Amino acid sequence: MENKKINAGITVFPGSNCDMDVYYALKDVFNLNVSFLWHKDEFHNFKNYDFIVIPGGFSYGDYLRAGALAARSRVMKSIKEYADGGGIVLGICNGFQILLESGLLKGAMLTNKSLKFECRDVFIKNISGNNFNNNNNNNNRENPFTCLIEKDAVLKLPIAHHDGNYFAENKELEYLFSSGHIAFQYCSEDGAVSDDSNPNGSMKNIGGLFGENFNVMGLMPHPERASEKILGSVDGAKIFNSIIYYIKNK
Repeated sequence: MENKKINAGITVFPGSNCDMDVYYALKDVFNLNVSFLWHKDEFHNFKNYDFIVIPGGFSYGDYLRAGALAARSRVMKSIKEYADGGGIVLGICNGFQILLESGLLKGAMLTNKSLKFECRDVFIKNISGNNFNNNNNNNNRENPFTCLIEKDAVLKLPIAHHDGNYFAENKELEYLFSSGHIAFQYCSEDGAVSDDSNPNGSMKNIGGLFGENFNVMGLMPHPERASEKILGSVDGAKIFNSIIYYIKNK
């Protein structure tokens, strides 16, 4: 795998507006083979893809609920089969909402506590740990998304969403934390997790979440918008570099 170029797929729905941002980052910044996956298509060759990104935007205009219609599209049927088979899937912003609506992640997204569209830089803390260095911690499960990011590392990433207020029942929250399924929490620049550092009212400051088998992750902030110095932060590159490293060394 070391010499083989990695293949990435990016879904495209009516209303997607971050698909080209992700395409540019993966193709021009990380030098991957990248192709688009149209929402009306069913795919049977996903084994050719090393990972798939569901980008941000307003799929189907966010009618009914954010991500609800996209979750029932043909391409998502194929992606669910891909994920169930161990395929790596990253959902960013609206992609996170779609993963929740499709059942690949637990919980739901509500309207931001401010009732406003929030668009600014935030800080998130990696609470999942660096799993290539230490697999002994129950809250440090092997996953492709944070394997190069030290535990408790703080990343600076931009958000742009109206419905990013993560909700789950208390019993479900307890399970997600105890089983290591929480990836990132909103925090201050120095890593303090508090209400003041929570941009949308998410329960327990949750900003990133793993699926049951840790091969799926939803993330509200946009790593593709923080992958080059010219954008003001390269912290998003740590997530994509983790995925690439994981694929090459798995």
